[in-house]
Amino acid sequence: MTNRIMIQNIFKGINGYSGALALISKLKLWKYFFIPIVISIITASVIGFAAYGLSDNIGRLIAKVWLWEWGKQTFTTVSTFIGAIIVVAIGLILYKHIIMALSAPFMSPVSEKIETHLTGVTKHNHRKTSFQEQLWRGIRINIRNLGRELLITIPILLLKFIPVVNIFSTILLFLVQGYYAGFGNMDYTLERHYNYKDSLQFVKKNRGVAIGNGIIFILCLLIPFVGVILVLPLSVTAASLSTIKLIQTENQKLI
Repeated sequence: MTNRIMIQNIFKGINGYSGALALISKLKLWKYFFIPIVISIITASVIGFAAYGLSDNIGRLIAKVWLWEWGKQTFTTVSTFIGAIIVVAIGLILYKHIIMALSAPFMSPVSEKIETHLTGVTKHNHRKTSFQEQLWRGIRINIRNLGRELLITIPILLLKFIPVVNIFSTILLFLVQGYYAGFGNMDYTLERHYNYKDSLQFVKKNRGVAIGNGIIFILCLLIPFVGVILVLPLSVTAASLSTIKLIQTENQKLI
């Protein structure tokens, strides 16, 4: 995938948020988000309190690597800051995969109603899955993504200790976080159309759209309290809109 196409797809993912809030109200989807919002608030609170308590401890642990007296105070200050970044980064990773996995059975109906609205087709020839199957798929996808994201994130976090390079590592970390957030949001729609393996290939092929969706997902979380409430409704609706359009394009190519 060329850089130009990648950038275009990122903007497609971002553009999915256009009109998302109005569509939720129009289709009366808020009731489907009640339990996921509760899950989101509880998860964010637990991880937030844990992060607050652990950041100083991790900072002090990192500071022990510096064996010399000169510059120790400076290194300790930097280590505390980096420790906070590490905790926040890993906390965000855990947060999004937990809420996405547990919310899967509640988000699939949302995605399906949006698809019916867009296509006008009320009877789809989709894969039929139960509540338990949707939950298991959500857990399976997010455990897989959690492991891969941690493997990528840990080396990026180590780059934080290198001056100048740490600026670029922050951008890279943000994009990685965004990609896996968008991945999870897109799968609520893909679950009806593709099996597990084909869904992975679909997102890989359209990774720019996943990144675009995930960028806004992460930015939403920067809004105190309100972000935790709105992040799922907005991002899932936006991802559904973008993914349905991608599937339609894919199907047209096969005709």
